[in-house]
Amino acid sequence: MRAVVCRNGELTVEEIPTPEPGAGQVLLRVLRAGICGSDLHARVHCDATAQVSAEVGYDAFMRSGQSVVMGHEFAGEVVSYGPGCRKRWAPGTPVVSVPMIRHGSEAHLTGLSESAAGGYAQFVLVSEDMTFEIPEGLSAEHAALTEPMAVAYHAVRRGEVGRRDVAVVIGCGPIGLAVITMLKADGVRTVIASDPSPGRRVLAHRVGADIVVDPTVTSPFERSAEAGKYITRAQDLLGAAFDAMRTLRRIPLAPWSSLFRMADRLGATPKGPVVFECVGTPGMIEHIVTEAPFRSRVVVVGVCMEPDTFRPAMALNKEHELRFVFAYDPAEFYDTLHMMASGKVDVAPLITATVGLDGVGAAFDALGGAEHHAKVLIDPMSEVAAL
Repeated sequence: MRAVVCRNGELTVEEIPTPEPGAGQVLLRVLRAGICGSDLHARVHCDATAQVSAEVGYDAFMRSGQSVVMGHEFAGEVVSYGPGCRKRWAPGTPVVSVPMIRHGSEAHLTGLSESAAGGYAQFVLVSEDMTFEIPEGLSAEHAALTEPMAVAYHAVRRGEVGRRDVAVVIGCGPIGLAVITMLKADGVRTVIASDPSPGRRVLAHRVGADIVVDPTVTSPFERSAEAGKYITRAQDLLGAAFDAMRTLRRIPLAPWSSLFRMADRLGATPKGPVVFECVGTPGMIEHIVTEAPFRSRVVVVGVCMEPDTFRPAMALNKEHELRFVFAYDPAEFYDTLHMMASGKVDVAPLITATVGLDGVGAAFDALGGAEHHAKVLIDPMSEVAAL
């Protein structure tokens, strides 16, 4: 089969053996695969991530000297089954799968390991237990975005954003746009998006952002403070404590401390917006903890594969809460697929181009600085070789 192989940061189209499904595995013909931002990072920074992965117990993450078929976002159709499968679907059935596969007792990350070839190919192996039929009416093109949309769905759930909260999305690349889409699907009333790219700001509007800013001109955190009346100065936070005490201690026959705790439970005490970091480059966490209003919740979604630093004292003084999110669980993946199928989540605006296998290298190069692209898909049957 033809596949795009990454080796020492170079992408080449090669003829490699078509994989044979093992126990519990299904062979799929790839219909569409998506190029993920983490793929762009892994191409050049995989060794640093592989070291971290090994430290947490997964030592098979791709390394620069290995030959890896990337691609962990894909939709395909069933071709054949390995031994021990229940054979849930007839050949030709369109499906998507959580990009994880088990060889024997070892689990591997599909498209991010030499041991689990991904979807930048004509065929890919998946686990039957992790695979789901695409509902009728949902195209394979849209279903291929199940994986990145599940990442966004997980991030929004972990962010615990209330409908009346202000959400600030920093970075309007594919994952930032997916987060905006999921925030609006969840009913969040005010979503502020920030990106220096005019093209990506247009896309942010298209997927539902209420306020879109160019951070080189307007601070998204200033806009969030205006929208949510958040505190941005220590003197104002201290003053709020004095004002609250002055009011509460003048209420007769009521213990002020009980009223204070009640106000806190009801959300009346100062808090900040929920900020989603969707860039994944060094310096972004420091920028956010420095600029965001007091008591912000910061959800780190962007995959930074390089070492980074920030000032804990700044986050401490402003009492920020940092939450780092990773991937999703199988139920979130399944729920995302059905939200797309029902029309609750529309991914059409995110797809900006489709290329064949011969166009993957050029697409990677273009996406490093493209301002008008979001999700570029791969159609293994297409002969398109340029964006």
